[in-house]
Amino acid sequence: MERLTVQEEEAMQAVWKLNGGFVKDILEEMNSNTPYTTLASTVKNLEKKGYVMHERHANAKKYLPCISQTEYKRSFMSSFVGEYFGNSYKDMVSFFAEEQKLKPEELAEILNMIKK
Repeated sequence: MERLTVQEEEAMQAVWKLNGGFVKDILEEMNSNTPYTTLASTVKNLEKKGYVMHERHANAKKYLPCISQTEYKRSFMSSFVGEYFGNSYKDMVSFFAEEQKLKPEELAEILNMIKK
């Protein structure tokens, strides 16, 4: 799965939230100052990368997600952990704990989730 740019990921978040939509719908959902033409180009790039497909509605295209948000998260996290933590989730959690980004109660909650 090809990695997304920040702009592509922002657009994809809107597509997932809407479960598909026209460029104007995606733009409204993003609630940003991105020009329409820029977003249209971004969505076309997403289609080339296989993240969305389109359905024709008269002269307009409705873009639908081809990849679920869960699939993307799984792939992104796997790549992230591989690149930055040598494929060790333990090292990742340890890093966040040491940086005090993970509170003890959150760590306990994670441990409970793992036990289940």
